[in-house]
Amino acid sequence: MSHPHVSNEEMQARISRFADLRTQGVPLMFIDSVLPGHQRMNYALIGDTASENAEFKPAIREPHKFQIGMGFAEPGNGPALHTHTYVESFLVLQGRWRFYWGNEPGRIDGEATLEKWDFISLPPGLYRGFEVVGDELGWFFAVLDPHDVFASKDPVWDPEVERRAAEYGFRSDEQGRMVRPDNYDELREGMFRRLMAAEAASREGRGT
Repeated sequence: MSHPHVSNEEMQARISRFADLRTQGVPLMFIDSVLPGHQRMNYALIGDTASENAEFKPAIREPHKFQIGMGFAEPGNGPALHTHTYVESFLVLQGRWRFYWGNEPGRIDGEATLEKWDFISLPPGLYRGFEVVGDELGWFFAVLDPHDVFASKDPVWDPEVERRAAEYGFRSDEQGRMVRPDNYDELREGMFRRLMAAEAASREGRGT
């Protein structure tokens, strides 16, 4: 079996170093991210990881047959109720996360609290949300099925989430692309600074 030659430069492009990655997050990657209780920092390592915001820049650009993202949130925050047409799974890296789900918009049929190294796989069509519980900042690692970005609405939000986001001027168009309010830059910068300060304080508290 023959294998293609891979140069050192190509291999270097397949490395993502956390020291660089942590400063390249997108605090408003989704329309719910502006809402109190749902504010967080998201990172695209491979693929678009369901982003509604075209600002995302994958750390590793080579196409893969899966997508990988990471993110963190302060206690009481996390993604609002939504669903996808593909599998979405999460590994808890830090903190405690409450995952909740339902078979219809606005309905919660079950929940589970995951600790560090716990893993959950969420099937297509199931509404899901999750949040950090306790008093420690939480980190997650996400693996998603491959999908085309900006081909349709994705994520599909609970209608109440869309209504609340619209009050802040955020919505997505029929291709799933974020439509931003006039004060987007100001909101983004303020949230980026606040979240990065919280993450730095968490690192100092853990001595890392």
